[in-house]
Amino acid sequence: MIVWINGAFSAGKTSTARELIDLIPNSTFYDPEVLGGALRLLLPQKRLAEVSDYQDLPIWRRMVVDTAAALLAEVGGVLVVPMTLLRQEYRDEIFGGLAARRVPVCHVLLTTEETILRERIAEREEVPGDPEAGARERQWAYEHIEPYAAALEWLTADAHVVDNSALAPAATAERIAEALRTGTARTCEIVQTPEPTGQTLAAGVLLFDEDDRVLLVDPTYKPGWEFPGGIVENGEAPARAGIREVAEEIGIRLGHVPSLLVVDWEPPRPPGYGGLRLLFDGGRLTSADAGRLLLPDSELRGWRFVSEEEAADLLPANRYERLRWALRARRQSAVFNLEAGVPVG
Repeated sequence: MIVWINGAFSAGKTSTARELIDLIPNSTFYDPEVLGGALRLLLPQKRLAEVSDYQDLPIWRRMVVDTAAALLAEVGGVLVVPMTLLRQEYRDEIFGGLAARRVPVCHVLLTTEETILRERIAEREEVPGDPEAGARERQWAYEHIEPYAAALEWLTADAHVVDNSALAPAATAERIAEALRTGTARTCEIVQTPEPTGQTLAAGVLLFDEDDRVLLVDPTYKPGWEFPGGIVENGEAPARAGIREVAEEIGIRLGHVPSLLVVDWEPPRPPGYGGLRLLFDGGRLTSADAGRLLLPDSELRGWRFVSEEEAADLLPANRYERLRWALRARRQSAVFNLEAGVPVG
């Protein structure tokens, strides 16, 4: 299990985490920030210059998950992780990766009044022998107060909140430990999709509203929006898998077998294995149908109908290309064969 302590920079996450490991039996302190330091030594300067924060590096997010799983396999028990995550898509990617490894996560958010937060930032100790580094760290913390405030809406909906404005780290840790003991702080209900061990076959279903906009859903366990659908199970027909996934994900039961629009071969991109991705035409949903949409909290957090142009801002590039050609196939009553989003043959 992981207890992930989130919050603004200088909210007291690290000091609270160090107190907390004394209150939770068989617990280990794990700071993913050291992975950022390692990447500064491992990656070419050209790559590092492309980002302003190591959290923006996909390799860092993968390493956070892989290292946590390896640590738990080595020491067992509980990992206490103090790390700020203010971008929801990064939280989805990391927590979803942990869920895929069957690692439950309890997400705790330390909330601190802004005036107190600014006081704590101003009082941060200088970096020994490098006063400029201390000044840079303080400026970094100040600059992230606004993004933290902007993220509070989804953070407070997702995490167990502890207001530590008037609490010392030891008292904050006691609050968290008590919430864990009583079950008040619960583990995140994120779908646990096992990581593939080889190429996979997946079926997605496009559903349209009365204005011909396409339905997209927002998964909790990975970044970016998606079409309803999922992995085809062993021995299952792809179209039937699409019907099953639509029913499971959004509560809509299709009364017909959807027609195929696109077959797209997705190349392997480590750590993924790629495979075949099929998109089917599920037809139109009436306003009444759309009003009956139900979302499983552990898998999806939202849905919306979008135009092709709007989809470009929500979907990862490979999924958008797949959608683009699927919409053309639908207009032409055709089926397109794609490789990495590009028509072939």
